[in-house]
This record gives sequence, structure tokens and C-alpha cells, in this order.
Amino acid sequence: MHLHCSTMRLSLDLCLCLYLYLFVLTHDLSSGCNEVERDSLSSFFRSVSSSPPLEHWSSPDCCRWEGVTCTNFNTTSTSVSYAITHLSLPARGLSGTLTPSFLPNLTSLSYLNLSGNRLSGHLGPIAFFLPNSIHTLDLSTNHFNGSLITNPTPHLPMITTFNLSNNSFTGPLPVSALCSASPLLASLDFSLNQFTGPISPGTFSTCSNLRVIRAAFNSLSGYLPRDLYTLTNLKEISLANNHLSGPIHNSISLLPNLTIIELHINQFSGHIPPDIGRLSNLEQLQLHTNNLSGHLPTSLSGCSALKTLLLRNNHFSGKISILDFSRLQRLEAVDLGNNTFVGHIPSSLCLCRSLTALRLAYNKLVGRVPPCMASLKTLSHFSVSDNYLSDNVGALKILRHCENLAVLFMSRCFDDEPMPDDDDLLHVDGFEKLQIFTLGGCNLKGQIPSWISKLRKLKVLNLSYNQISGPIPRWVGSFPRLFVLNLTQNFLSGELPREVGRLPALISDNSSSDLSYLALPFLFDSLQYNRLFNLPRGVKVGSNRLSGNIPAEIGELKLLQVLDLSNNGFNGSIPDQLSELINLERLDMSGNRLSGEIPASLTDLHFLSEFSVARNDLRGEIPRGGQFDTFPSSSFEGNPRLCGYYPLMVGRDCSEREKDDDNIDHQIKNDDDDIDDDEVYVPFGIGYFVGFLIVSIPLLFHCSWTTT
Repeated sequence: MHLHCSTMRLSLDLCLCLYLYLFVLTHDLSSGCNEVERDSLSSFFRSVSSSPPLEHWSSPDCCRWEGVTCTNFNTTSTSVSYAITHLSLPARGLSGTLTPSFLPNLTSLSYLNLSGNRLSGHLGPIAFFLPNSIHTLDLSTNHFNGSLITNPTPHLPMITTFNLSNNSFTGPLPVSALCSASPLLASLDFSLNQFTGPISPGTFSTCSNLRVIRAAFNSLSGYLPRDLYTLTNLKEISLANNHLSGPIHNSISLLPNLTIIELHINQFSGHIPPDIGRLSNLEQLQLHTNNLSGHLPTSLSGCSALKTLLLRNNHFSGKISILDFSRLQRLEAVDLGNNTFVGHIPSSLCLCRSLTALRLAYNKLVGRVPPCMASLKTLSHFSVSDNYLSDNVGALKILRHCENLAVLFMSRCFDDEPMPDDDDLLHVDGFEKLQIFTLGGCNLKGQIPSWISKLRKLKVLNLSYNQISGPIPRWVGSFPRLFVLNLTQNFLSGELPREVGRLPALISDNSSSDLSYLALPFLFDSLQYNRLFNLPRGVKVGSNRLSGNIPAEIGELKLLQVLDLSNNGFNGSIPDQLSELINLERLDMSGNRLSGEIPASLTDLHFLSEFSVARNDLRGEIPRGGQFDTFPSSSFEGNPRLCGYYPLMVGRDCSEREKDDDNIDHQIKNDDDDIDDDEVYVPFGIGYFVGFLIVSIPLLFHCSWTTT
């Protein structure tokens, strides 16, 4: 590019400036990072390995290396000087022991992020090598260990953010020492480590600038120190999943900036602080899974910014309606389950227009679902299981208007009511997004209604522990996404439809990721789940009155993990196709009328941990190898024709099988009063002859004696 100064009528000085500017743009005057800093980083590079390799770390200018940021701090007409200010290599597959010797020479380093790698070592020595310029340190999600208490404490005057979460640090929590050495400290994260012991009084006395304290998922114990409640700048307290106990002091309501309180899964007792309503900025209150008790404080309605309210698994009592939910317009998730609340579901909940998840399960609520809940268009998760509610048909007619409803738990409610049938709901639109539907344990009477077949996005259907009669409809096999079907403990009859073996979501994993993460956890088969895809994929029809053969088509369900056919009237042989269920973990066929041998191919089910064919009419040798070597004798009991070389399992050697089977056949036939003369001719003749001799010989002697 050429400039014609005379043509452009520029002064000589301005022209020279333009030339100099173009020269700087087209020529690299800098020498990159200085040699000392480059050598220091090279020593770090040599002490660790990375996969894949770090980019450009072989070039002469370390300011161009991946993860390195330099700042221009001295520019002249002939040179530009740089200093390294940032080293950021999160989740880059780094491994090895981090040696701190490279740090002191990086005198301008302000940001160090090596999180999400596999680095190890003791951090105590590293802290002494950190330059005074450092303000952010993030070594989270690595393999660092040891105690953080050192003597003397390193002086880090500029540091504001200190993140060591998800490592293996031990010993007491070093908050006090760090705050003393770092007066500007604003954020401390010690979560997911192995810190132990109490949080000592005075721990937070020197942390006046602290805004975030996180130490969840450790083994901390004891009471919360009172000086924690003096940190007026505090925005977040996260101490969940520890062994903390004692009361939550009312002084917590004096922290006006608090937005997050996470004290769940501890051993806190007493009441919710009565003045908690003063926390007008509070967005999350998570106190679930503690030993808290008492009524809900009425002041809680004053937390107008509240979005998440999780109080499950405590001992709260009284009426939920004590809260004026109309003042909590931002509420999104409410979990009051597993307490002893009484009364009705408050209608004021209907005014929380942003509500997406509401769990009231495992309480003592009565009455009906409020009709106004039809207005909750954002509601996706609703659970009222294990209460004393009534009118299941009315509840379904109301909830069908919740356009986004994906999870609906209504088990062990509506006791002894009729099953909502087609006359009630067949022509009622709604539930287009429903993926989980449970209505089990209600003693409902009737048949499986066809309106359920309209729930095309259904993934989980639980109608167990009712009094449902009639056949299992063939359309059950037509659900495109269903992978959990639980019809246990009913009065269902007829054959198990072969169409069940065609459920697409149990044949191949082509289902969408909808609802992979649930807004609130739920209990299923007495276990708690947070993610829908963690549910064991299963077909459970045990304890009914089903008959006929076990459909061989079930062998197509490659993703099936649980198959329960127990306590029915299935007959015929065990299909060899069951050996194709390669992911099966539990198989129960006990309490039926199955005959023939146990297919040896079932030993190929390498994930099978529970198995039972007890109380059938099976015969032959029990297969050996694989998981079958681990099953107890109770898995096979009640089959007198079975044998095996496992005395502790069966107690019957197969070498005795033929003779024993004849005796068993004879005994069974006598028990059944179904005897054919030809089959017993020889035994009867011998018995008759022996009996004749026993009776006749004394008579002959008697006759001889009398004649003489």
C-alpha cells in the first residue's frame, strides 16, 4: 500500500504517523512474551501431559500458545513488551503432578484456570508460589489432595475468587486463614471434597467482603457459627450434604443481599426462622431433608423474589394455606412433600403463574384438586401421591388444561374409586405432552380404558396395585416411547399380548431426550430419581390372573432391564428367545405353571442379578455358568423335577433324576386322582401277591393244625 502525501495534502508529521501505523500493522515489532516467562511456562508444559496436545506450544512466542493471554504494557516506536496475565486451560485433558515452580516468574498473572483436568498434588505448596497479582484461582475438578492449612499462611492480597471444588482435600475448612491473608476475598468454593470437623466460631470474622461461601458435599459437622450471620455482603450460602446440626438462627434474616440458601441434606432442627420474610432478594430456599419442624412461617410470603422453595423430607405440619402464595408471583418450583401437612391444596397456588413444578406428595391433604389449577399453563410436574384426595376423574378433567404437563403422579390417592373410564375422558382433549402417568395403589375398579391410548408421548405408565380387571389391551404395545409398564397386582386376565414385544423404546434407543432432567425428584419402586432416563426399563405384570404362553416376541425388547411375570397362570415352556434380552437385570417367572427345562441360553444374560422360576413345574438340569452360579436355592424351589450339581442350591443330584422323577410322577398322579390302569398294573399285581401271601400263609398253617 502506497500513500501520496502531496496529493492528500497531509502534513509531514501526520504522514510519518500514518507510515508508522501501517508499519506496525504489517510488521510484528514484538518479541512475544519475555524469555523468562516462556521458560517458566515450558517447565509447566514438561511436567504435565495433555490429550489432545496443546496447540502452538512449540512456537517461539508463548503469547500465541493455547490458553495464554498476554497484555501489552510497554510500547515504543521499535518494540512492544508483553506480560502473561491469563493462563486458562479448563477441561483440556491435562494430567500429572502440578509443580509450582513456574508460577513466581509470571509476575503479572491475574487469572489461573486449570479446572476440569486430572492434575494432582498438594495445593499448600502451590499457594506459596502464586504471584501477588493473582485475583482468580480455579483448580476445581482435579485430583488435588491434602490439607489446606499451612503455616505460615501465604499472602495473596489481590485474590477475590478461590475455587477448589471437586477435589480430595481433607482436614478442617481453611476459611479463616484465607480471609486473613486475602482481605478482598469474595467467593470461596470448597464443595465436593473431604473436609471434616466443625466450622469453628470466628471462622468468618475476617471475611467482611465475602459474597459466596460454598462447601457442600463434605463431612462438616456442628452448628453454624454466629459470625456467619454478620456477613452483610453475603449473597449465597451453600453448605448442603454435610452433617451440620442445630437451629438455623433467626439472625440469618439480617443478611439483606441473600439470594441463595442451600442447607439441605443435613441435620438441622427447629423451625424456619420466623423473620425470613425480610429477605426480599431471596430466590432459592432449599432446606429439604433435615429435621425441621413446626408450621410454615407466615412471613415467608414476604420473599417476593422467591423462585425455588424446597422443604420436603422434614417434619413440618399445619396447613399449607397459611402462606399467601399470591405474593410469590415468581415461584417456579415448590416441593413440600414428605411432611405431615393437613388441609386442602390452597387455591392461592393457582396465582403463581410461573409455576412449573409442584410436589405435595406424602402428606395428609384432603379434598379435591382445585379447579383453578387449570389456569397453570406452565405447570409441567405435578405430584400429589400418598394423600387422602378424592375424585380422580375431576382431577384429570382439570389437569388436562395444563398444556405443558409432562409428569403426573397420583398414586395412593382416590381410594376405592372407579377407574376413570372412556365415558369420562375418551372425548376430552389434553395431556398431549404427558410422559409419566402413575395412578397406582388406589384400589381403583374397572378396566384399562382406551383413552390412555391417546397419550402418545407416554414413557412411564403405572397402574399397579389396583383392582383392574379384564384383558391387557393390544394397543399397549403401540406406544412409541413407552419404556416402563407396571400393571402389577391387579385382576387382569387373558394372555399377555404379543404386541408388548413391539414397544419401540424397548427395542432401540431412538427416543428423544425430552424430560431427561426433571424439575423435582420422584420416588419410583422406593428409589429416588432425578432423571427419567435413569429409570430401569421394565415390563411388570406380576400378581395378576394372566394365562397362556409367554410370548416369544418379548425377546425383541433388547433394552429391557426388568421383566416380572410372577404369580400368574402362564404355562408352556420358557421361550429360548428370552436369552436375547442382553440388558436384562431382573427376571421373575415364579409362581406360574411353566414346564419343560430352563433354557441353557439364559446363562448368556451377563447382567442378570435377580432370577426366579420358583413354584413352577420345571424339570431337568439347572444351567451352569455365568450369573446362574450366583443364584440362591430359593430361585428354583418348588420345582421337584429340577436337579443340579449345586447341593447348596438345589440339594438334588442329577444322577438321581430319572428314578426320582418316576417317583414324583407317581406321587403327582396319585395326588391328582388321575390313574390309568395300564400304568399301575405291575405295581398293583406285586402288591396284591405280597398281600395274598401275608394273609394266606397263616391261614394254611391254621388249616393244617385243625385237620390234625
